[in-house]
Amino acid sequence: MNRRVGARLLGAVALWAMPGLVLAALGPLAGIAQRYAIPSANISAVVADVDGGPPILAVNPRAPRNPASTLKLITTYVALDTLGPVHTWRTELYALGPVRGDTLEGDLLVKGYGDPYLIEENVWKMLGELRRTGVRHITGDLVIDDTYFAPPAREPGDFDGQPYRLYNVLPNALMVNFKAVTFVFTPYADRVQVTTLPELPNLQGVNELRPEQGRCRGVLQSVQMTVPDPVRADRVLLNGRYAAGCGRQTLPRSLLTPDAYAYGLIKRLWSHWGGTLDGGVRRAARPPHARRLVTWHSPPLAELIRPLNKWSNNVMADAVFLALGAELFDPPLMPGHGAAAVKSYLRAHRIPAEGLVLENGSGLSRITRVSAQTMHDLLRHAYHGRFMPEFMASMSIVGIDGTLRRRLKRSAERGWMHLKTGHLNNVAAVAGYVRGQSGRTYSVVLFVNGPTNGADALIDTFLKWTYRQ
Repeated sequence: MNRRVGARLLGAVALWAMPGLVLAALGPLAGIAQRYAIPSANISAVVADVDGGPPILAVNPRAPRNPASTLKLITTYVALDTLGPVHTWRTELYALGPVRGDTLEGDLLVKGYGDPYLIEENVWKMLGELRRTGVRHITGDLVIDDTYFAPPAREPGDFDGQPYRLYNVLPNALMVNFKAVTFVFTPYADRVQVTTLPELPNLQGVNELRPEQGRCRGVLQSVQMTVPDPVRADRVLLNGRYAAGCGRQTLPRSLLTPDAYAYGLIKRLWSHWGGTLDGGVRRAARPPHARRLVTWHSPPLAELIRPLNKWSNNVMADAVFLALGAELFDPPLMPGHGAAAVKSYLRAHRIPAEGLVLENGSGLSRITRVSAQTMHDLLRHAYHGRFMPEFMASMSIVGIDGTLRRRLKRSAERGWMHLKTGHLNNVAAVAGYVRGQSGRTYSVVLFVNGPTNGADALIDTFLKWTYRQ
């Protein structure tokens, strides 16, 4: 037996058999873990050649851990292999009244089926399709049918008390533009100008910011945002002192209800096509007499998982997770349906999933649990699956793009890793693929649950060690 291979196998056996001694056995990892007092009991890790054989590193591999956003890898691969890479989501526009000439005399109904990527540009294109049917004027309301998804069982602020942060947006069957509003602050000598992207006619902002000279303390320290009505979230008060040294800064937030946001954006974009919408907005299920005018299709799934994984988009992942539930259940779809579909997939492909708990598809959860072994087995299975190129291409390339564009940017490892990271309070994680110097490709999983001081240094050391294999 090759001496190097033999050492790997002996190391793997030792780590499987004696997890309590793992920090001493990890070489360069031991120093980082000891420096930051990260106990071995808080760490789970697996590194293995994707082509088979025992792991070259295995630390508490079967312990259920919170995976944070690395869970998106499970969600997206199961979706790729179940729904297929060309799967699309539709959004339908219906007339609830007669069309005479260029006027719809009645309401326009929009039926959503959970499109994860109904961004502003695509809404504009969809409305262009409506304009090409001949409709210009709508005398009634905009009616939103979002009944394809069940109402969420929690509120946006339940996770961490930050209901207006974009990562806390909850899935909706007609989620438009991720419900995102970006405030843009530009200081002048006598005022601070505030604009929003996009401009929404039904969102009111009250700008009470005062300019001042001096160094920038950062936009979060300079701007206090108050939402008087947290339910409607259609009025925002901005207070504070904004230093000229800050220059132009942006602050992305989530505001309005999903139906109100859709109404504001659709009303504005419809005017770009020369259209008018006289009424307001209301929610209702599509009636039997509705006449379909337009069916819009999202980009295919293989394209959507790139922004989802590279930029760790929670609401996209949750929408994909719910779509998986449609393979087994009738709407309205809920997270339990998605969880059942994922577990069914793992059973069908003989991927063990003891201790698996799935609250959603994004990993933004305190109760979700998955073992490093389950994640590794899914990654190895995916590497030899039909859609491995699409799956791997959805991950961040270390030092080059996505959430890992600044990680290991000036090191030899740059460009040789396709990974997904995850961070929550007391959780740090990484999972994906590393091409080692030997030419072998390794699936890698590292979960740290507990105080995460030093976890990023541990992850970097872990990745560099794998690259050297």
